[in-house]
Amino acid sequence: MTVPVLVPEEGSGRLSDAWRHCVGTGRLELALRRDYQDSLALLQRDIGFRHIRGHGLLSDGMGVHRPYEWEAERRVRHSFTYVDQVVDAYLGLGIRPFVELGFMPQELASGERTVFWWHGHVTPPRSHKEWAGLVRATVAHLVDRYGLDEVRTWPIEVWNEPNLPDFWEGADEAAYHRLYEVTAHAVKDVDAELQVGGPAISPGADEWLERFAAFAEHRDVPVDFVSKHAYTSGPAQHVPFGVHQTLDPAARLLEQFASPRELLKGTGLAELPVHITEFNSSYRPDNPVHDTAFHAAYLAPVLAAGGDHADSFSYWTFSDMFEEVGVPTALFHGGFGLLTHRQVKKPTYHLYAFMARMGEELLTRGDDHLVTRHTDGRVTVLAWAPVDASGETAGPERHVLRLSVPMRSAEVFVRRSTVDEEHGNARTAWQRMGSPRSPRPHQLDVLHEAAEPARGHRRLPVEDGRLTLDLTLTRHEITLVELSPVEEEAPQWWDERRLLGKGLR
Repeated sequence: MTVPVLVPEEGSGRLSDAWRHCVGTGRLELALRRDYQDSLALLQRDIGFRHIRGHGLLSDGMGVHRPYEWEAERRVRHSFTYVDQVVDAYLGLGIRPFVELGFMPQELASGERTVFWWHGHVTPPRSHKEWAGLVRATVAHLVDRYGLDEVRTWPIEVWNEPNLPDFWEGADEAAYHRLYEVTAHAVKDVDAELQVGGPAISPGADEWLERFAAFAEHRDVPVDFVSKHAYTSGPAQHVPFGVHQTLDPAARLLEQFASPRELLKGTGLAELPVHITEFNSSYRPDNPVHDTAFHAAYLAPVLAAGGDHADSFSYWTFSDMFEEVGVPTALFHGGFGLLTHRQVKKPTYHLYAFMARMGEELLTRGDDHLVTRHTDGRVTVLAWAPVDASGETAGPERHVLRLSVPMRSAEVFVRRSTVDEEHGNARTAWQRMGSPRSPRPHQLDVLHEAAEPARGHRRLPVEDGRLTLDLTLTRHEITLVELSPVEEEAPQWWDERRLLGKGLR
């Protein structure tokens, strides 16, 4: 017999919304595309993130840095046409930039090393003075166009993963510290209350954090927040147009979220906000694990508990328009939400949409569930089946959860939304129809239909102020259960037994 989990009557505080603070995107110039903006609009309607972070603000594709010669002298013109279009689109959809300053414009780069197929330059500036002028001009333009009070709410991060040679030539820590110092002072030259931070390191380089703190203190360099990234995937096992990777348990993500505060105790950065500006299972856009029901169940406990360890953790990335390894060649590619230009939702998208429907008051949280209460008395339960991240087993076929939930009514309306291997899972339908590379319109209709969660509802009695809620979850299921007090408004004379017009004896 399953012993019910007793949900307390009184809450334990507010549910953290650190999961909603920021979401990642591919390079920023993708935001110039109509299909990208349509996808982001759907994301904001269903979930509503506060900030968005992507690469390439200062790369050549955005056309900001425009050097020229005049009267035998090198000069620079800064152009913000594309920047304005991107930021205007973001703000119009209710999402603010989390500004990442990078990569290096080609005409300012000290070397030829680049990353990604779109050639983001990753060498230090050949002139730190010119780089500072670029940063100052960019930030000043944003303040001039969008207002100082607005831009003060946009965190400004210096570079991306400088501990990796792919993103910073030679992973030269001293060179990064110099870049950070020049950049931070340039930002503060515009306004002292603008938020600037770093070092935006990848997993496995936590020793950079302590040295970054020592450098900042020694040089009296402004730091307003600390940032790093978190992933749980192993080395890439390549197949044509894709990769597969081993995964650590999802708890490893929470450990990575927690490490900055632990490591920075006793330093000058100890009390600063911690932003995980990228996180996921795999950092690869061509790893198909992102598209699975497994992935949603794998990340559910991370969304439920991540706010205990960091001020934000940003999913990398929201859309399949994510071109780090080239233009996508597969229908399913990288993002948690939306197939390229088709707006077909994936299981992890639904996980986030479920989180967006949770209440403000946290009642309880367990290894397989999260229970909250809304201000109007509704109670919302998010539950998930355990997964085996090792891949050695398929995970349990059934997972049973029984909750004893306090309710302030005699009866409760129960609405349940389910995502698993069969429901809310377009990938399963796509595979069954033969994995078409370019689905025809009628096939897309099927995929849209298959991507919707299964939904059901019932009405249950409350006994002694408590509802016994029995949930049986299938393999890799996530489920959202919304409990609303019933206020019966049918007239007393109504009787369903008379529906066909016959009198009752």
